[in-house]
Amino acid sequence: MEFEYQDLVGIPFVDRGRDPSTGLDCWGLARECFYRQGINVYDYSISALAFSDIAETISLEKCRWNKIEVPEIGCLVLLRLEPNTWANHVGIYVGKGRFIHAYAGAGVCVDRLKHWKSRVIGYYKPPKEGEEHGSDC
Repeated sequence: MEFEYQDLVGIPFVDRGRDPSTGLDCWGLARECFYRQGINVYDYSISALAFSDIAETISLEKCRWNKIEVPEIGCLVLLRLEPNTWANHVGIYVGKGRFIHAYAGAGVCVDRLKHWKSRVIGYYKPPKEGEEHGSDC
């Protein structure tokens, strides 16, 4: 499923940012991208700089999502920014080996997956409407 995301590039990083007009963090950007695909996902009010809290929440919540082996346009890209954690960053796959994400110092940008390959944990899609949990439960 295609979705518009180009207007998000360049938005500044704001911790706990959920509004494209004022700034986004990685989860705020992911929520906005899902919203543009007609998908409403849960909001987590965790500081984007609390890496261990994010890793713990992602580990607990991954059961709600469907893991996919090959990225699809619009899916969640789960990444590790800090060593020795399971995952603590997210982006959205936009096709042609690229994903959009937001992080401190760069804001919202599009990057190539191959540059982040060693940090990619996996690809996930939210459960289909009516499903309570993803396929990994």
